[in-house]
Amino acid sequence: MATPGQPDADLIPSLMAASDVLGTGWFAAVAAEAGPGKTVAVVGDGAVGLMGVLAARELGTERIIAFSRHADRQALAREFGATDIVEERGEAGVARVKELTGGLGAHSVIEAVGTQEAMMQAIHSTRAGGHVGFVGVSHDVAIPGDELFMAGVHIHGGPAPVREYLPHLVQLIWDRKINPGKVFDLALPLSEAAAGYAAMDERRATKVLLTL
Repeated sequence: MATPGQPDADLIPSLMAASDVLGTGWFAAVAAEAGPGKTVAVVGDGAVGLMGVLAARELGTERIIAFSRHADRQALAREFGATDIVEERGEAGVARVKELTGGLGAHSVIEAVGTQEAMMQAIHSTRAGGHVGFVGVSHDVAIPGDELFMAGVHIHGGPAPVREYLPHLVQLIWDRKINPGKVFDLALPLSEAAAGYAAMDERRATKVLLTL
């Protein structure tokens, strides 16, 4: 997809984010049916999870709970629209979300990790009748049938149809209404791509921008 014109240099990171993590986070928020009057919880504070926070805000969500234990990612989550931060994980994290929502759980939960723990944390954090939008690439996730049956939640997700959202996302970026490029906290030359992956794997970077 072509941009409306030659972008200013400071827009490049945000446009790069639109091609991948922003579109994925946006799909997760849509799949979770984030919107006005909803409380959204986001499991995962990586680039996609942070984009899910931003997307939930842009979709009109009033309360956004971000699961995060990292101060820098917590700060960015708040900048993108998070109203609450939960540092607990697993069932402790679920209990905290329930506490914040009057014992009910969130209307919408974004799962942006792909592990068994993250998926169950997402399902258990969702109130009956709520929606889980999952975009974390599954790593041996198996949902027990009895728990799924009794949860009473809607589950939708998978690979994100990023192209569907690009016209809208590019325009938001072009008009400087959103700045998803802030998710890139390390820039490296293309020749150091392997070092970029290592930095993300070791949690020294949230997302790496490679430049020519």
